[in-house]
Amino acid sequence: MNLAIDCQGLGKRFGTYTAVQGVTFQIPPGTILGFVGPNGAGKTTIIRMLCGVLLPTEGQATVLGFDVLTQPEEIKQRIGYMSQKFSLYEDLTVGENLNFYAGVYSLRGKIARAEKTRVIELIDLGDRTSQLVSSLSGGWKQRVALACALLHNPQLLILDEPTSGVDPVSRRVFWDLIHQLAKEGMTVLVSTHYMDEAATCDFLGFVFYGRLIAFGSPEEMKKREAKDNLDDLFIYYVENEASDDPRNLTIKKGGRG
Repeated sequence: MNLAIDCQGLGKRFGTYTAVQGVTFQIPPGTILGFVGPNGAGKTTIIRMLCGVLLPTEGQATVLGFDVLTQPEEIKQRIGYMSQKFSLYEDLTVGENLNFYAGVYSLRGKIARAEKTRVIELIDLGDRTSQLVSSLSGGWKQRVALACALLHNPQLLILDEPTSGVDPVSRRVFWDLIHQLAKEGMTVLVSTHYMDEAATCDFLGFVFYGRLIAFGSPEEMKKREAKDNLDDLFIYYVENEASDDPRNLTIKKGGRG
């Protein structure tokens, strides 16, 4: 079976601290995987290992057919990454940021111009290219960051809480773009705190205390545990996991801890 991501027992330790352990899942190309979990759960650490930025200390994983341990540079060339913190240059215009990232991705001449035109049209940035990034709203800044991540036409797009702090209308526009990209064959891995966003993913992974405590499609996960919505489902899994863990912070029904 052709897989975009194949994780088997992936883990990461920092000294004596275990940040991630035993993460196992698989997703096919052209699908959207959503990671859901509280801050500090290990989502970003998993993402950084899959990007080839952090080396795992246990387990194995392949991304787009390349091994995260031995072929991290091949992975980096084929993915687009957008961090949860704004990563553009605010004293440059939208167009200048696109030019800069075209250079980072080694795009030159006609190819660079064609790819810039493609992402400007895709994300509807035509009226914004001469505008300073510092003058944009949070939603528009994130759309520019997405355009930069897509310039080299990656096979896999990785988004770490891309809509955190963004208004509802901008979130909807952003997710419409994500679904359009997936329909065109791109694989997307995204972490989010919003259950309405998570509900639209093809697959979900609930991450807690560095472990993947549940995985599957939103509908099959709700059906499996007889829950009406993802909020109740997430709390159900977290309460079960926390009750057996010495780090339990007494997570109560209706709260995230």
